[in-house]
This record gives sequence, C-alpha cells and structure tokens, in this order.
Amino acid sequence: MLTTSDASAIPAGPEVPGVAAIPAIPAIPAIRRFVHWVADPDVSSVPQVRARVRAALEAWAVPRGAADVLLMAVSELVGNVIRHAGGGRMRVGVASDAGWLRLDVADRGAGLPRLPAPRAEVDPESEGGRGLLIVQLMAAELGGELSVVAHEFGKSVRVRIPVS
Repeated sequence: MLTTSDASAIPAGPEVPGVAAIPAIPAIPAIRRFVHWVADPDVSSVPQVRARVRAALEAWAVPRGAADVLLMAVSELVGNVIRHAGGGRMRVGVASDAGWLRLDVADRGAGLPRLPAPRAEVDPESEGGRGLLIVQLMAAELGGELSVVAHEFGKSVRVRIPVS
C-alpha cells in the first residue's frame, strides 16, 4: 500500500452568500514543495516509490543531473530498508526548499547504517556495502551530503543536494 501527501497550499474556502470569503492560506514559506509516501517495505515498492519521486521531480522541473542522483538514491535507500529494517512501514519524502532538494527515507528499524568514511575503501571481494558510499559520493559531487537522523521511532537517511 502506498499513500501520498502534498503540502503546497490550502485553497480558499467556498463562497457563501452573505459570509465573508475565507482567503487562501499560502504554503509554508520555509518549504516550497514537499511530498511524501508511506509504503510497506517490499520489493514491489521500489519501482512504485521511484516512479512517484520521478513524477514529483519532473513536476518541479528539477534539472536532470540532480533528479538522477535522487532517483538513484531513493532506489538504494528503499532497497536498504527492505534488506535491513526488519518490518514496519517506511516513509519516503522529497522536499524542495530555498535552492536545496532533500530526500528522506525513514523506517522503524533499530539499527543505524554506518555511513562511509571519506575516501572509504571497499573490499573488492565483498558482494555488498557500496550503496551508501555511491549515494554519498554522487551527492558530494553536486555539493550535497548524506546523513542519518535517529529518532524515537527509528531513523531517517537523508540526502541533500543543491539545485539552481
């Protein structure tokens, strides 16, 4: 199950004869655009979430290079939730704010991922362990960052990249 939310603006209220119109409430100025989805972490959710993120980025006219990085990142981060979180639902959010794009993938898993150290070397014989490193390097190449935020309900892995 995939649910969605878009926090852009609350429209004006309906016109009622004899009653003053309720003006539209503008979007929160600190966040220009924000969408999020809640999904069960299974293999079928990867292409669904990726398609929704792609649609949001296209609707926001995000430059292709930045969009490609976030699409690769969402695939990797959702895949990590499926492999490592151990159940519960996941939340994927994308925001555009003051020249930055932010991708958050949250789950209720207890373990925190180990972020790669700068200039980390990966065992060439290892079959895994490269995903977060690749996400981190691609974000850094655009002037962005990868971080983990722990909270009482689990954790969020966040990718931030600048856009113009």
